[in-house]
Amino acid sequence: MKSIQLLILLLVCSIFTAFGQRPGRMAGGTNREDIESMKIAYLTKKLDLTPDEAKKFWPVFNQFSEELKSVRSNRRKSGRDAKEDFDNLSDKELEKIVDGDIAMRQQELDVIKKYNSQFKQVLPMKKVAALYRAEDDFKKELLEKIKERRAARQ
Repeated sequence: MKSIQLLILLLVCSIFTAFGQRPGRMAGGTNREDIESMKIAYLTKKLDLTPDEAKKFWPVFNQFSEELKSVRSNRRKSGRDAKEDFDNLSDKELEKIVDGDIAMRQQELDVIKKYNSQFKQVLPMKKVAALYRAEDDFKKELLEKIKERRAARQ
């Protein structure tokens, strides 16, 4: 079982290395593909999935990630559009933007709730809880690495 996890981790790391040579870097010097590869490796390590669990979990998680990415992308686009002309908008227009943002946050929550029940069908509850904790921990570590890289460049 540990050898399968090690194999998956090595595969993800090799993908990470291959993506590291590509353009399209984000502010911290890492591109989105790199981050996704790092996240997969991180979750693989933290969740300690059995081969059977991994076979059931990853397709559900990938769908979850795609849906969430779509909702968040729409929200970011809407936010950018609002920022461009913020000072010239009327109260009615601003209200529409705020209400729209709240609706998009609800969509995000709806996706999370939908997949939470699916995660509970393919993983024990302890690993579902570990998933959410690991995602939060990954975000914190990623932000810290980005801060460190920015500080090193200054």
